[in-house]
Amino acid sequence: MRILRPITALAASAAIALVPASSALAQRQQPTPEQRIQRLERQVEEMQRRVYPKGKPADTAGFADDPAATQSSVMSLDQRLDALEHQLADMLRQSEENGNRLRNLEAGINQLKTSDDQRIQALEQRMNDAAAAAAVAPQPQPATTAPSTPPKGKPAPRVSSAAPQGDAPEEAAATPATDPGEDAYTEGFHLWEAGKYDDAISSLRSFVKTYPKHRRVSYANNLIGRALLDKGQPRDAASALLANYRNNPGGERAPDSLYYLGQALMQLNQPAQACKAYGELDAVYGAKIRPDLKSLEADAKTKANCA
Repeated sequence: MRILRPITALAASAAIALVPASSALAQRQQPTPEQRIQRLERQVEEMQRRVYPKGKPADTAGFADDPAATQSSVMSLDQRLDALEHQLADMLRQSEENGNRLRNLEAGINQLKTSDDQRIQALEQRMNDAAAAAAVAPQPQPATTAPSTPPKGKPAPRVSSAAPQGDAPEEAAATPATDPGEDAYTEGFHLWEAGKYDDAISSLRSFVKTYPKHRRVSYANNLIGRALLDKGQPRDAASALLANYRNNPGGERAPDSLYYLGQALMQLNQPAQACKAYGELDAVYGAKIRPDLKSLEADAKTKANCA
């Protein structure tokens, strides 16, 4: 009995010592769910470090922190893209419509400008035609007559066959033989006919200055231009002839000045301008042109290739 008592006490003490050890072992073998999750996370991280040594894996691998795309988010993005496309299409349509409006406005403005220019040109042409018609209105001629022979002491002038014969003094049959202005013009004409162009120009200019209201002024200014042309000075001749036409379009030799203006322009190698001078002659004087001058004009138009 004494021997069993110590054995029993020893077994009891051993059992007591084993109880806490077995309970601790049981606790270690049954971890909590949180511990298990933590252990799994550590294992996953370790695996990521080995598989992806350069950083976090792609989002499609399933380890990203960003939430995965859902059907609703995709639909929302599609709707936003559709809205942007519609807005862009509206902007393009409005831009095209504005461009069409601008082009229509520009075309309308250009049409108005062209119409206004044509109307203004038509008005200017009417005014010029009216002024030209008033300028070339027939003037009453003196009823007096003069002898058909030249003045006493004056030789009969020789008329050049290559020029209109209207510049000769005999055409002034209506002017009295004792007219000093007529004598002064006749003197200049004879000098021109003799080829003394400088003397003729000086004499004719003196006549124009002395008798500015004489009917022969148009003759004298026209003959000054012809003398310059005969001297080989077509530019100065053109200026003198144009001035005679513009300053006295109703003068008896204004048509001749237009013809010889064309001749001067031909010598200046300007046939197009010469044709304009001939066209002005026809437009302003028309049927009033003398037959001899009309014949010369026809030949001149052919040489200038006028349309």
